[in-house]
Amino acid sequence: MSNRPIRGIIENQKVVIANSDINILEASRLMKENSIGALLVCEKQRLVGMFTERDALFRVMAEARDPKTTSLAEVMTRHPQTVDPDKPLGHALHMMYEGGFRNVPVVENGKPVGMVSARQALGPELREFVAEMDEREHIQEILA
Repeated sequence: MSNRPIRGIIENQKVVIANSDINILEASRLMKENSIGALLVCEKQRLVGMFTERDALFRVMAEARDPKTTSLAEVMTRHPQTVDPDKPLGHALHMMYEGGFRNVPVVENGKPVGMVSARQALGPELREFVAEMDEREHIQEILA
């Protein structure tokens, strides 16, 4: 698994944060405007939860809640697992796999500094894997 530090993956990432009292409609629009699938929810610059596309589907839509009157605090995932930016990417991917989730907030000194997602994290590793497989196939052709 990749040993790339998470800090390098999130270095150019815009950190999108919302307060827990905004409603789901506002949160969804914020996610759409920023092309993100998960939102960091903070109070006094401290992470208190996160809200994901899956939360919107399972905890709002499937429960027939009104997105205009339901606050993030009511449906967010409270106290999500987090990762330090100096940990390797493999650590975050392992957390996602073990926990059955797709996003991990990156927190440094108690403050959110980014988000690692399975989709975002796997891009370079997948390209590296495909290139390695192509190289092995080429070597096998030469040796055959």
